[in-house]
Order: sequence, then structure tokens, then C-alpha cells
Amino acid sequence: MVRGARSITIEVDAQKVTQGTRVGDSISTNGVCLTVTSLTPNGFTADIMPETLQRTSFEALQPGSRVNLERAMALGDRFGGHIVSGHIDGTGRVQSRRLDDNALWLTVRCDSQLLRYVVMKGSIAIQGVSLTVAKVDAQSFSVSLIPHTQGATTLHDLRIGDIVNLETDVIAKYTEKLVNR
Repeated sequence: MVRGARSITIEVDAQKVTQGTRVGDSISTNGVCLTVTSLTPNGFTADIMPETLQRTSFEALQPGSRVNLERAMALGDRFGGHIVSGHIDGTGRVQSRRLDDNALWLTVRCDSQLLRYVVMKGSIAIQGVSLTVAKVDAQSFSVSLIPHTQGATTLHDLRIGDIVNLETDVIAKYTEKLVNR
């Protein structure tokens, strides 16, 4: 990790996600669409500009931090989830976490400007992981993670107070813009 005055260049160890990847391709890193600037024997590098640092949790990244990674979906691939673009709307803070049998409940507090796009049974991406909203109130929302999601992502590592990247429902944002014209 190389820190500039207001930017960061990161090197990510990730051999599987880079298979077939070329310089210039996008890889979602904790939900942020990053451009691969070089390939290394064990992964890739990417530049994080000041705008991205202001809107995301990347400022808290340290060497060795675990991140969620996903390649961009190719046109014509099976669509198996929610619409997620990798364009972070802002951040939230983990307010609580609790186990409920095999499920892990996370409650995230965030700004009202983000919460306006969060609806019960709608989609939200936390750290790049697309999830279904189980509860929402005036200050926060909650999701319930199945065991597969807990094991396949870094979300099970989140602790109370951690800052997370959030991407809200793009359809809600477009709908609001069209209705308010």
C-alpha cells in the first residue's frame, strides 16, 4: 500500500479473481469498482483517488486487511442477484451484531440521505455484498446473513463501530430523479 497526500495505491493478493483479468478491467473491492492498473504474480494493483477515499471506508485499510472481491459481470452472463454497480453512495457504521441460531444479524446506522433509498425487503450492498434488507427504521437498517454469506465474505468479521461501504438501490435513485423532474 502506497499512500499519497490524498490517494492510495493498493496491491491486492487475489489469484482466483485475476484469472483472465487484464489491465483496465474492473474488480469490485469491498464494493468499490476499482480499475486494475497492473497485474502481479499474486494479484493486482489499483489506484484509489481522493473522491473514493472521501466516500468509502478505504481510509481505514491497512496492509493485510481482508476485502471482498468480485469481477464485473460480463454481458450475457446469468444474473443471479441484485443490481450492484460498484459505485458507493456513502458509508455506514455497524451498530449491532447478534447471532440468531445459524443467522448473523447486522444493524448498520447511516445518514438519512442514504436511508431514503433503503426499504424493507429491498436490496443493499454492504462492502460489496448484495443483501436483502430485513428491517429499517429512521436511523438504521438490518440484514440477516445466512451461513454461506458468513463464510464466503468478510462480513462475519465486522465489529460494532466498524465503517462499511454502502451502495443503495439504483432503481430507487433513478425513480426518485424521474418523479421529481
